[in-house]
Amino acid sequence: MSGCGTERGLISVDEAIALISNRPKKLGSIQQILQNSLSRYLAKEIYSEINLPSFSQSAVDGYALCSHAQDLNNQKFQVTGEIRAGSESHDILSEGQAIRIFTGGKIPEGTTHVARQEIVEVVSAQEISLTEHIRPQADIRFTGEEIQNGQLLAQVGQFLNIGSLAALSMAGVQTVDVYRAPKVAVLVTGDEVAEKAEDLAEGKIFDANGPLLKAWFEDYGLQVELIHVADEAAQVTHYFNELKDSHDVIITTGGVSVGDYDFVRPCAFEAGFEQVFWKVKQKPGKPLFFAEYHNSQTSHSCYLLGLPGNPAAVYVSMQIYGKSLLDALQGNRQGPEWFTTILEHDLKEDARERFLRMYAYFDAGQLKVKSLAKQQSHMLSNLMQANCLVRIPASTKLESGALLKGIFISN
Repeated sequence: MSGCGTERGLISVDEAIALISNRPKKLGSIQQILQNSLSRYLAKEIYSEINLPSFSQSAVDGYALCSHAQDLNNQKFQVTGEIRAGSESHDILSEGQAIRIFTGGKIPEGTTHVARQEIVEVVSAQEISLTEHIRPQADIRFTGEEIQNGQLLAQVGQFLNIGSLAALSMAGVQTVDVYRAPKVAVLVTGDEVAEKAEDLAEGKIFDANGPLLKAWFEDYGLQVELIHVADEAAQVTHYFNELKDSHDVIITTGGVSVGDYDFVRPCAFEAGFEQVFWKVKQKPGKPLFFAEYHNSQTSHSCYLLGLPGNPAAVYVSMQIYGKSLLDALQGNRQGPEWFTTILEHDLKEDARERFLRMYAYFDAGQLKVKSLAKQQSHMLSNLMQANCLVRIPASTKLESGALLKGIFISN
């Protein structure tokens, strides 16, 4: 086999994150409809082409008034008409006049105040009075008070979540330039894995990694090709060769350690991948493998992230490293967004840095975390309660009150 790579020993978590975040080349960009761009990253700045609001409008249901008096309390106004939201109005108010107006309605020329209906006494169909004084320009949303024409709305690298899609839609944005969504294939290795219940013969186990990864990518915003692969070198090599020139990322589960049937690394080398690193000083997920393939004729690159086979290691590795890789391909090289928290209880030390599944909660305004039972890499049941992953430093006995870093998990 060729291209076996250089054995670098165990690297730190931070070194692994840095390599995964900075090594990949950014994918190209495409222009697409805004409403189809959820969970993508912007590849081009967006500037507003309108003012927002585009016209001055009422912030409440009430009455637009014209008065230059010092005190409006008990002042009477002649009602001249009505303006609903979405309707055109060419009304002009004169001193002492009012017009019924609803939230979002266009402010008529001559308006000095808007009085919410709760402080208005209806004297007759044509006359109202106020029960208290209001300040000038009260409850008026002015043209461009939120966004002005030509203002920068979003920078390159902006993640398009639900809120940002709504904000851009409100500003009239119809299309956006985003980084192309990575094309991903997932290879689940292991002869012991049963794809279906009817395949569960003696010695086999239900597949957790396949459903885990399929759901994880759906939550991230990607559809993936999921393939189950036997523990046979020829088959593993075949899929690497078949996928490397058509996909941006290959994720594998299992087969990255040193067992007799761990074929992912040697088969990756056979298929032309070059090792970036193998083995991280962490628990779970020590035998994490990261490699890259580059086709010099087409300039296409494919990145291989080899995950251990135990499902908790797969889950943790995707949250820390899988997301960092996919984000980097779309221009975001920041890596995980860590929060600082307070440990609720003592923790024993371990020679390796650990990612523990924990429960985070607020106590008297402070963010605290507590560990959950059953942290072994083959166990997943505590994910029913976990809402974060917390970094536990290596070779350090921690006491209650220690400050730690973590990431929230919503999926």
